[in-house]
Amino acid sequence: MDRLDKLLARSGLYSRSEARALIRAGRVSAGGQACAKPEAKIGEGVEILVDGRPVDCSAFRYFMLDKPAGVVSATDDRCERTVLDLLPPELRRLGLFPVGRLDKDTTGLLLLTNDGDFAHRVISPRYGVLKTYVASTASPVTAEDAERFAGGLTLSDGTRCLPALLEPLDGCLCRVTVGEGKYHQVKRMLAACGKPCTALRRVAIGALELGPELGEGGLRELRQIERELIFSSSLG
Repeated sequence: MDRLDKLLARSGLYSRSEARALIRAGRVSAGGQACAKPEAKIGEGVEILVDGRPVDCSAFRYFMLDKPAGVVSATDDRCERTVLDLLPPELRRLGLFPVGRLDKDTTGLLLLTNDGDFAHRVISPRYGVLKTYVASTASPVTAEDAERFAGGLTLSDGTRCLPALLEPLDGCLCRVTVGEGKYHQVKRMLAACGKPCTALRRVAIGALELGPELGEGGLRELRQIERELIFSSSLG
């Protein structure tokens, strides 16, 4: 149970004082009952409406972003534009942060949440959540390159990469699937095969795919079934 004004402010749409004013004005209902007291205790999961419209007051929120090039995967940066700068004002109040990171010049699927446990499960190699990319390379990858990926590459600095999947596509395009997220990993693995990466786009996390509907910089909230897709695939 939590205070109604606190729950309403948790939506990101209102400050705590704005929430209290709405409640006292009789514009808020919870569980089908009109509420006029900001301090009223409301259970988790009870539907809250403002002016008859439902408001999401969930403690944790989950979004997918089609990250454009030129922005950094951080919550704050003194010199660069960050992915949080792409959010509308009401979502910036939620305490969202990027789940892992994409390089500044890498585009595609990036998750945003305020759920630390969820983020840890996505990022940690222990859980083996797959990340799939489409890469452009200076020259086409070969079957031999794919075998090296499958065996687990050792990079020039001695970093050992777990087995990964490399699939040649048309021309100089290829699909790379990894179960970990070492620094510049996909680019460095391709470079180790003599196939420097010229462009990189993440297209899936687990079985959650980035469709064309968002568009560059587009954002939408994930449904429960989509969050489950993230943990539903493996290289095995």
